Amino acid sequence: MDTLQQALRGARHSPAPLQALQPLLLLGGGGTLGSAVLAESLVAGRFLRVRVLVTELLASTVRGFEAAQMQVLQGAPADDMPAAVIIFERQRHSNGRDDAFMQPEPTDLLALARLLRQRGVQRLLVVVPHAPALLPQALSHGLASLDEAAVAALGFSHLVFLRASQSARAAAQGPRLQRFAGWWLSQLAWMVPQRQQPLRAVTLARCVVQLARLLPRLPPGTRVIAPETLWQWAQHDDGLEAELMKQLGGPP
Repeated sequence: MDTLQQALRGARHSPAPLQALQPLLLLGGGGTLGSAVLAESLVAGRFLRVRVLVTELLASTVRGFEAAQMQVLQGAPADDMPAAVIIFERQRHSNGRDDAFMQPEPTDLLALARLLRQRGVQRLLVVVPHAPALLPQALSHGLASLDEAAVAALGFSHLVFLRASQSARAAAQGPRLQRFAGWWLSQLAWMVPQRQQPLRAVTLARCVVQLARLLPRLPPGTRVIAPETLWQWAQHDDGLEAELMKQLGGPP
């Protein structure tokens, strides 16, 4: 009897079994943030492999890296792409490397999400940059457009929108209205709370990759992560996984 009780106690306190490595599909591997997410994803032991959409095939000897063109999304459903990350980024480098990576636009969100769902993707994480203080508080914690609502209705088991604050420099690029918003934001930058300030690309990439790895262990559903929450996560250098699981309802 004592032996049985000891075994039960050991089972209750034993660590959770390690999750098998999953492949990841990345849309938006160029730019400051996209490059950081790609580099973070390729660290050994993070994913089985990282497939990145490109506009032209790239030759690479990096282990786990796989370049693919848009045609890969137009095939029949498959089990080799269970998770995907879409990065919408305003600020990109002007060099040939960035040009080689597909650059998704916010207007493409619904069309891309449909292709991913048809291809068999179950878990989707979308990084959406916005200017701090220009997005209403209610929308920073909820779906901000009809397209996002339509994506939520596609049936992903896990869907996450990460609202990442962008710098005034990034907001100053693009159409005239966007440039005006960037200028206005730069004048009010000192009024933006610290929790809404943009994170460093490397720090944000760490949060994105860690969340993508943990999604299979979280309850299904649609989640919207506000800039303040991302800032809070960024403060946990050593305990990021535990913090994510605690806030998102996963097992300890």
